[in-house]
Amino acid sequence: MPENYDSVKKYLFIGWFLLLYMQASTQPLLSEHAQISLVTCAPSDKAAYTLYGHTAVRVQDRIRLDSATWRDIDCVFNYGIFNFSEPNFIYRFTKGETDYMLAYYAYDEFIVDYQLRGSEVYEQTLNLSYPEKAAIWQALLLNAQPENRVYRYNFFFDNCSTRPAVLLEQHINGTILFEETAASPASFRQMINACTRNHPWLTFGCDLALGMPADRETTFREAFFLPENLKEAFAHARILRPDGSTQPLVSEEQILVEEIPDDDETAHTVFTPLLCSILFFTAILIITLFEWKKKRYFRALDSILYLCAGIAGGVLFFLCFVSVHPCTWPNLAVAWLHPFHLVGVILFAVKKLNEAAYYYHFINFAALLCMCFGWIFIVPYMNMAFIPLVLSFIIRAGYCFIRKLEHIG
Repeated sequence: MPENYDSVKKYLFIGWFLLLYMQASTQPLLSEHAQISLVTCAPSDKAAYTLYGHTAVRVQDRIRLDSATWRDIDCVFNYGIFNFSEPNFIYRFTKGETDYMLAYYAYDEFIVDYQLRGSEVYEQTLNLSYPEKAAIWQALLLNAQPENRVYRYNFFFDNCSTRPAVLLEQHINGTILFEETAASPASFRQMINACTRNHPWLTFGCDLALGMPADRETTFREAFFLPENLKEAFAHARILRPDGSTQPLVSEEQILVEEIPDDDETAHTVFTPLLCSILFFTAILIITLFEWKKKRYFRALDSILYLCAGIAGGVLFFLCFVSVHPCTWPNLAVAWLHPFHLVGVILFAVKKLNEAAYYYHFINFAALLCMCFGWIFIVPYMNMAFIPLVLSFIIRAGYCFIRKLEHIG
């Protein structure tokens, strides 16, 4: 009985596999009238993941019928699908081990979301031969199969925008010649900050998490991680054929969805990171001056300050030393945000450890000065909201030296 049962399971599995294979193979070959285009969706302020735009590949064929719907083929291949409800999604995303997948579905289902959102959708029809269209179509179908569709997502180097570019280059008979514009080179950080310019707190978080590698100038091709950059590159690109002839990569361009201006887009929060950090620094300064005048020491202030810094530093240390994100280390921010501040909390809370707390403040003060030196002479960019926060730590360290000299606390 067990042997027969195992045989039945084996044949059922083989049958199931063949069924999936037959279903994939029933997709028809494209006709010579088919079109393949790059679809670029403009950035939107609706959500954090829409700030950077989106890229997809559209396949149309008015001659052939889709075996699933028995309608003309008009589908979109989307490399930007992710499942937020997957177990440990936030942890995996923070660690840089997020899995995205390729999915394809009807064009009507794809476009309706952007119509409701009011984002511009721009289509660039590619100037391809029939064998190239057929090869790209088959490659897309193969990549969309359950065993192939999942890939390890990387925001800068492997995302919904870079994948279509690589796919097209692999299946074009010739070489794509990109016209590198004379625009000023930009870094990864500058490009990201341009996308998040209406969201200062998101910019603050990105500037804190990204390290020095994000400040180097990107190459022309590395800039393709943003869909708008890929669209501009395709608009001016040409295909160099094996016989030496060239032709434009894009044969036709059109706007599929017009942009609808958002009335709330110009509304900015009053309490920006810079304003909040200045208010925070002002409060620390006033309290410290009050302590000095009254010859007192508020242990709770340092304990709460360094507790918050220690927790934030733990997250930053995780990004720098545990995650596999390529642009998080080295990061000068670890000089003022690190989990060792949690040790300082104990030193500040216990009066008998005043001497150890003094040395901790001394080491922290030296680290902060080194970081300020790095900001001035090494790092080309710094978020201005960091300065008042760092000065707050410097003030508390400085007051520790005064307390030791004047025997306060």
